[in-house]
Amino acid sequence: MCGISGWVDLSGLGPDARAVATRMNDEQRHRGPDGSGVWTSRCAAIAHTRLSVIDIENGEQPMLFPAGSSTAASYVLSYNGELYNHRELRAELASRGHRFRTSSDTEVVLAAWVAWGAGAVERFNGIFAFALWDERAETLWLVRDHLGVKPLHYHHEGDRLVFGSEAKSVLAHPDVHTVVDEDGLRQLVLPLLKFPGANPYRGISEVLPGQVLEFSRRGVRTTRYWDVREFLNGPVEDDHAGAVEELRALLHDTVARQTVADVPLCTFLSGGLDSSAVTAIAGRLPGGGGVRSFSVDFTDAAASADSRSALDRHYAREAARHIGARHSNVVLDSALLAGGEVRDATVRARDLPNGFGDLDTSLLLLCREVRRHATVALSGEVADEILGGYLWFHEPRAVEADTFPWIADSPAHGYLHQRVLGAVDPQLLRALRVEEYLRDEYATALGGLDLDPALSPRERRHREILHLGITYFLPMLLDRNDRLSMASGLEVRVPFCDHRIVELVVRLGRDVHNAGGREKGVLRDAVGELLPEDVRERRKSPYPTTPDPDYSRRLEEQLAEVLADPPDGLGDVFAPHVLAPGSVTGAARSHGLVSNFEGEVVLNFASWLRQYAPKLAL
Repeated sequence: MCGISGWVDLSGLGPDARAVATRMNDEQRHRGPDGSGVWTSRCAAIAHTRLSVIDIENGEQPMLFPAGSSTAASYVLSYNGELYNHRELRAELASRGHRFRTSSDTEVVLAAWVAWGAGAVERFNGIFAFALWDERAETLWLVRDHLGVKPLHYHHEGDRLVFGSEAKSVLAHPDVHTVVDEDGLRQLVLPLLKFPGANPYRGISEVLPGQVLEFSRRGVRTTRYWDVREFLNGPVEDDHAGAVEELRALLHDTVARQTVADVPLCTFLSGGLDSSAVTAIAGRLPGGGGVRSFSVDFTDAAASADSRSALDRHYAREAARHIGARHSNVVLDSALLAGGEVRDATVRARDLPNGFGDLDTSLLLLCREVRRHATVALSGEVADEILGGYLWFHEPRAVEADTFPWIADSPAHGYLHQRVLGAVDPQLLRALRVEEYLRDEYATALGGLDLDPALSPRERRHREILHLGITYFLPMLLDRNDRLSMASGLEVRVPFCDHRIVELVVRLGRDVHNAGGREKGVLRDAVGELLPEDVRERRKSPYPTTPDPDYSRRLEEQLAEVLADPPDGLGDVFAPHVLAPGSVTGAARSHGLVSNFEGEVVLNFASWLRQYAPKLAL
């Protein structure tokens, strides 16, 4: 994985172009600590910072075609990602006469584009975001993978388009300003939703998953080469046995592809169904014996035998023993977890204050520790979104709600949603018309579907929720995972995001998803022989939080310090009672979440305001 950045100005870059490109590149150096490069011409500056995973000795970027002198380049590529079918494509391109200089997948992407143009992306299997500049045609192409695993931001104004893997890189360009207007604030106070193509910073957008953006003298044009709605709108497939066999085969093929790397590789193993399945398949591959796995734990967890981290520890160890994995339990100290440095680093990694307390800081610290042992990790994320694993696919209150179901889900996500909104100044909420904004966005989301009219109401609603989760909830999780892992230079691969798996499972009926009366029943049946029974049949368990009361005490101390000297803008966002000393403290736990969650939100915003000094255009 890597970081890409740069810009095109069709009227000419100016004399300081290389310095600006270097500054943009440096802003996301954490994404690629192994090398960097900048290429410039009259109209384009293309930059890259590299994390070496495939062909460590070669594959430097930006990569040029034809290779050699930069003045003769026709195409310039800055690429972030992994192309899992690069070997097959390499063989096909070689048969057409292309002569490769490296064994990197980057060169395959470039050669494929030269051979097939924008149609090449339809042949790709992987996670990627890349910028390709056609020097002769003066055209920039921005491309993002099917599910949007890899981020790609841009700012367009007139003859200029600025792009970067992360918003901080785009904001480093002198013509892009750190402003958050009403639309941005709506997004910030609704952190459980990631609105397609939108970003809270004014003027910054995101290339959609499965989208190709073309920028030239004709302006900006976008096309979708892949859209999950195409498969949701099709007929329901209810062949359970056939689905089990096909899913099993796809999972084995996908994990086999994603365990190819020239650097140390491991898995995240929580002891849940999804991560255990990925680890078990990886462990059965040739040479996969003794696969390395990691899970997160917390100090004082032993005193809370029923905590989520204690349960994860038990199941992860059982799964690891059964699989034969070399498992490590990463125990995080509450003092470090609650520290201001980690919070600042988390906010900086995400570019936003949208974190969820120790759910984010613990992931950042876990990735830091894993990076000491491996460069690539496989994760079980995404299975719940594509197979209906969350409670909000089943709880009547959520299913029947005329809104995004997870914010109506009372015990978990809905609880967080209400706590965030409850902390915001009521006058600001009214000015932002948040409820109206939610209603309009919900109607827009469902309006993009064209479901089979013969579907039963129960099946129709299941597909609607799948669509909402994949397009508004999943992107938030993928962004969180990418940012917090890449902040440590750790590449996280997500086998369940293979577009072939998604195309299969979203076509399946609700009863197949829930085969045997179990959520994700089809997945349990597909991997049944790989796992011990109690791991295979374990019910969904959310990502753990620390049970240590010392964590809450330390947050109270930080909050008191912030409220004694709040940064500019904090009082514009939060309700006066939330900013009153002692109003949002307390060490009790509720639903596995710290009760002073409002305090977590305030601390995140304070960190963001200090680090980014955004102009709040209210």
